[in-house]
Amino acid sequence: MTATDWTTQAQGVGQYAQVNGINLYYETQGSGQPLILLHGGLGSGEMFGPVLPALAARRQVIAVDLQGHGRTADIDRPLDVWAMADDIAALIDHLGLDKPDLVGYSLGGGVALRAAVRYPAKVGRLVAASAHIRSDAIYPEMRAQQGQVSGAAAEFMKDTPMYQLYQRVAPRPEDFPRLLDKIGELMANGFDLTEEVRSLRVPTLIVAGDADMAPPSHYVEVFNLLDGGLRDGGWMGEGRPKGGHALAILPGLTHYNIFSSPLFAAATLAFVDEQQG
Repeated sequence: MTATDWTTQAQGVGQYAQVNGINLYYETQGSGQPLILLHGGLGSGEMFGPVLPALAARRQVIAVDLQGHGRTADIDRPLDVWAMADDIAALIDHLGLDKPDLVGYSLGGGVALRAAVRYPAKVGRLVAASAHIRSDAIYPEMRAQQGQVSGAAAEFMKDTPMYQLYQRVAPRPEDFPRLLDKIGELMANGFDLTEEVRSLRVPTLIVAGDADMAPPSHYVEVFNLLDGGLRDGGWMGEGRPKGGHALAILPGLTHYNIFSSPLFAAATLAFVDEQQG
């Protein structure tokens, strides 16, 4: 992975929205039906630089920097995925958007998923990429690595794209160790969204790389919870999931490059542009 995967030459041409006591940064590109784009942990909206032109060619893309990430300064609040979902719902209201689609990767996928669970009336379609729904779904060695994330690791991350992007765009670059501490605490918390996913009322596309942080079988399990993969789809699609849900396992991709892949952009656009029956 190179730094170019994580950054663009955009000079922060976005705006801030005061919501839930946080000054949330977002950038808007393109025109059409709104699509809110949510980045992964330790990243920012700029992670999507390679796929943004394709998305913005068809949609008005609103790329948000989540709490403590990118150009959104941290506040005195734990990094909680449900709270960040509340921020996105508040942003939808703040911008006066009519059921935008939510597209999130990794942490952003978890935020988008929770926003769709808690605020189904505010969301059009949902794309959750590389977002596992149980903390024990990821490979044990990854769980162990996540348990070691803390501010003490900041010194060892200075050559990483995450650190370099943060130093370039963050309002307080010195906050990086604090962000690592909060991310570490977040990842140490166990969670299981099985019942929440089962009750999802928003048409949802589950996306993962074929060599992601959790095995492909986990994403199939999520699809099963959404009434998918349980029977033949039928000549006319009559056997497809009743809620309009779908699954995409993308070939040749990992957790660390899926967000910048043209396959991710293509699968996302094919799903959000699908006419609802």
